[in-house]
Amino acid sequence: MRIANVEGRLVTFVGGRVVDVANESDGRFGPNPQSAFVDFNALVAWGSSIGASGGAELDLATVGAPVPAPKQVFAIGLNYRLHALEGPFGVPDAPAVFTKFPNCIVGPRDVVTIPKPTTDYEVELVVAISRRAEHVSKDDAWSYVAGYTIGQDISERTMQRAGPAPQFSLAKSYVGFGPTGPWLVTLDEIEHHHDLALSTTIGEDTLQDARTSDLIFDVPFLIEYLSAVLPLDAGDLIFTGTPSGVGAARTPPRWLQSGEMIISRIEGIGELRTNLC
Repeated sequence: MRIANVEGRLVTFVGGRVVDVANESDGRFGPNPQSAFVDFNALVAWGSSIGASGGAELDLATVGAPVPAPKQVFAIGLNYRLHALEGPFGVPDAPAVFTKFPNCIVGPRDVVTIPKPTTDYEVELVVAISRRAEHVSKDDAWSYVAGYTIGQDISERTMQRAGPAPQFSLAKSYVGFGPTGPWLVTLDEIEHHHDLALSTTIGEDTLQDARTSDLIFDVPFLIEYLSAVLPLDAGDLIFTGTPSGVGAARTPPRWLQSGEMIISRIEGIGELRTNLC
């Protein structure tokens, strides 16, 4: 099942057509996309009963973030080995966790303003949590995953490195610094969901190109690790980390420019097209 946010309403897809969930379910499920997580498993069961699967052609100018108002947005730094070795920290022994403040989350076609000339790109697999997760084991973690979407962890590096301690969360939470979408895809629709190609392309240049199987700390590990500290709520997001090739690590650095478009792709999900101004 794929769910999306079209003009602020929760939709799914049946036979290649867009279905308004609230209307089709006679009000059993609400119209707000975030309400999908009130009882996500029931929503998926209902979707299965009406044959919800695949996608459809959408006017992406009408599409918002599939999870528009998460309570918590976790993000994992240095979670691909080659990316960890691009910077000064090295490969971590435990996940490097920060947060993107939820107000930075936008959709797959939002225009993002570059606040400073040292702004960078980071394609990421994003996981949505289906139900409250507290002290979850790795063996049970997949049952707490609602699905996957694509994210860009856009980052302003000057603020990120400002001392005396790094400012990861603030530097990655400017308005628009969390593009996501174009939809949320349940794992049964993604073959080999633990091993997906992901990439960032700007113009003719593919700047990041890797596979999610290269994650140092995989999705079950992250859910176990985070839920041992605090509960994860239904509709929370986890940005799982970015691979090597970020602009800050290049010689010379490759910063984002006004007028460019970032194309972020993940196999089995689709692509984001983020315009910059």
